[in-house]
Amino acid sequence: MASSSKSKKIYDVFLSFRGADSRNNFVSHLYQALHQVGIYTFRDSEELKKGDEISMLMKAIEESRIAIIIFSKNYASSRWCLKEVAKIMECKEQNNLIVLPVFYKVEPTEVRGGRALIEHESKFRKDLEEVKSWKQILSNAGSLSGWHLNDEDESKLIQTIVKTISTRLNRTPLDIAKHPIGIDSQVVKLKSMLDLESNGDDVVKVGLWGQGGRGKSTLARALYNAIFKQFEGSCFLANVRGARDSRDLVLLQEKLLSEILSPQQKLEVSSVERGINLIQDRLRHKKVLIILDDVDDLCQLNALAREGKWFGNGSRIIVTTRDSHLLTCLEIDKDHVYKVRELDHNEARQLLCEHAFLTHKKLKIKKSLVDGVLNHAKGLPLALVVLGSFLLDRREDEWKSTLKKLSRVPNYEIIDVLRISYDGLDEYEQKIFLHIACFFKGWDNEYIKKVLDSCDFEATIGLPVLFEKSLISIEWGKLQMHDLIQLMGMDIVRQECRHNPGRRSRLWLSNDFVDVLSCDMGDCAVEAIVLKLPKPTEMCIGPDAFTKMRTLRLLILHNVHNSFQGHICLPNELRWFEWPGYADRILKFSSGPKRLVGLNMNQSNVIIEPKQFKDFQNLKYIDFSHCEMMVRTPDLSCTPQLEELDLSNCKNLVEVHESIANLKKLQVLNLRKCYELSVFPNVLKSKYLRALNFCECIKFKRFPDIPHKLKELKELRLVETAIKELPTSIENLVALESMSISHCKNLEHLPYSIYKLQKLTVLNVQDCTNLIGFPKYKDSVDSCVKVGLSKLEVLELSRCNLSEVEFLENLSYFPLLSSLNLNYNNITTLPTSINKRDHLSILSVENCHRLREIPELPPLFDWLMAKNCNSLQKNEDLTSIDRIVRRCSVNDPLGE
Repeated sequence: MASSSKSKKIYDVFLSFRGADSRNNFVSHLYQALHQVGIYTFRDSEELKKGDEISMLMKAIEESRIAIIIFSKNYASSRWCLKEVAKIMECKEQNNLIVLPVFYKVEPTEVRGGRALIEHESKFRKDLEEVKSWKQILSNAGSLSGWHLNDEDESKLIQTIVKTISTRLNRTPLDIAKHPIGIDSQVVKLKSMLDLESNGDDVVKVGLWGQGGRGKSTLARALYNAIFKQFEGSCFLANVRGARDSRDLVLLQEKLLSEILSPQQKLEVSSVERGINLIQDRLRHKKVLIILDDVDDLCQLNALAREGKWFGNGSRIIVTTRDSHLLTCLEIDKDHVYKVRELDHNEARQLLCEHAFLTHKKLKIKKSLVDGVLNHAKGLPLALVVLGSFLLDRREDEWKSTLKKLSRVPNYEIIDVLRISYDGLDEYEQKIFLHIACFFKGWDNEYIKKVLDSCDFEATIGLPVLFEKSLISIEWGKLQMHDLIQLMGMDIVRQECRHNPGRRSRLWLSNDFVDVLSCDMGDCAVEAIVLKLPKPTEMCIGPDAFTKMRTLRLLILHNVHNSFQGHICLPNELRWFEWPGYADRILKFSSGPKRLVGLNMNQSNVIIEPKQFKDFQNLKYIDFSHCEMMVRTPDLSCTPQLEELDLSNCKNLVEVHESIANLKKLQVLNLRKCYELSVFPNVLKSKYLRALNFCECIKFKRFPDIPHKLKELKELRLVETAIKELPTSIENLVALESMSISHCKNLEHLPYSIYKLQKLTVLNVQDCTNLIGFPKYKDSVDSCVKVGLSKLEVLELSRCNLSEVEFLENLSYFPLLSSLNLNYNNITTLPTSINKRDHLSILSVENCHRLREIPELPPLFDWLMAKNCNSLQKNEDLTSIDRIVRRCSVNDPLGE
């Protein structure tokens, strides 16, 4: 009968022996020694081996953690002993029973050889198969590592056995959780990550990473229980967090060494350095499992498990932490970092219900209330356990009241755990965190970087730190944060002054904002205001509403309509001002130098005065998009730091001031849909441009000269403009990868210098109906033009009124061309050399009504589109090539 893998362990040790050989001496002394140190031991007796009582003996084996088999001279001559050892070896395989043999005045080879079974073979000739099975079992048991006693001192051996048993028993399973829901599937993934089945000698390190309350420690304990018996020694070091001074680190080292080497005897360590040497010396030949739980400082890793070579072959080191950077410092690669997940909806519901409802009581709570708690917890196990336990056996009205309270005041049993990560941040990181919690959850990551940096928060390093500490995440380019972590951040700000929002550092609720405006706050502490209202809301914001806020650095107002019609004065210390739909035509600041870095007034009525920006030395970002009253841009020569200027959709903008083309640090210039734009500087000197957009500037006729090499501009968009030609200086766009000049009806020529764009991969010139032709090949002394457009892969020339494509004949031009679109042109032939363009896989000549012939195509060609080519003659070479996919109308010569 197979043993049950779920038998409750009652006995620490099961002693199996032949009574006549050892009961009154060795076994008796061993039993007493085990009993004296508190090891609960089952000692079988002859009385049990009568009749049905043998089943009780088998049950005792199942209920034991360790079995000691005392092989003596006559052990195998007893059928009862053989049944015992068979059951013990079965439990070893099925239940992970620890089996330790003692060879008492008998050689292990005698046990393995099964000499004593000769007698059984003659007695039980009908059961020879069973005898054969016993022989194999004895061989297996006799091969186990244990102790051999002949004439040695029995008392010393017994002391050794007791010490070993004590060590083994100390490695008992850990308590996990009352309801370990969602754990098993994660343990399976981690076991796979640990590669436990591998026979390699490598020491594998794995990290468990995640925010507080996700159950990292619970998962680590469950993992420990699942695998610790596969190692010679194991240690789960809980609550490592906070240990930084030498004394605390030494205590951790002592615990690590003691648990693995000598649980009954504390090893003393004199210093951290001495402890490191002891760990290396004592554990380097031992296969161990070490789990360091809740690590928060590199010094802890350095003191306990800095290098894998400290431990024996096949060891496994597991670290749980809120800070992924620590795992990087321990050289744990990303494939061995497991991000502990939140519970899914079904798991969360199950965990909540296990804690909130007694099984013997039928308490009905509306599903909507249960869902409300689930929505608040957002799969965080800590929150589900705390709230479930709090709501246990409570009435429906108490559930309602709790949810209402949670919407205003967080549960501090949860918040205190989450806040540990916040408290570990430095001052600037805390400010970044509070800004995100109060304002920017779900906003674009790159945008937030600009805003935070404008406030001197150093977001370039600060945001990664928050990510590493599991306080934020980035999903699809948006900054995200768990709802409960966000509530924690908001509560930290509220606690600055519970009853007076004017004395808080941040305002994000419209009611608080209105309260502050209505009071004469001479000592207002507000540093940042961000209102993003769901719909347009009218407020009365007076002329001096913000001048009182001397510490104000950030002001963002979305969907705020001001009923006051006059000018509003802004403080000079302001770093970021963003008010889409700003009603006033005049932007007014206090006199003197301004520290503004970002200015966003899109969709506003603002009209900038000529010298408006003379004191804006720090300005980097301007957004005047959709400002339909703007006719000309101001002089921006006094904004030397300007990097981005968005004038898109300024539909009445006629003129761009000369100063803009001279801004040395300008990186982004967006003039898309400036329909009236006709005056633009003749020369563009901004060396660091990386984005330039003139799309749909239908009156824009002349593209400026580029006197310097632009090494950052990768895309140029001139779609639907009135340009007639491009300057030869276009060759200075040395980093350009994509150029779109489609739908430019006035474009007649492309300069020969376009061939010098050695990084261009996409060129779109479609629907340029006045294009006379593509520049033809001609000899050039310029060596870089010997391979023209060497990276070009896609060439779009549809609807360009082309009558010939001789420029395709030279194979040194566009050598990597893979897609060619010539739809709606007047061409009659294609160059025969096209079959030598080895990379060409797509050719479209649809609606080329004059095209008579398509020559042989390249060997790796895939896709031909030739619909409505009325003059096309049938080409047998093409129709025989089955691998070419053709899109042709039924009356086409190429049609099937």
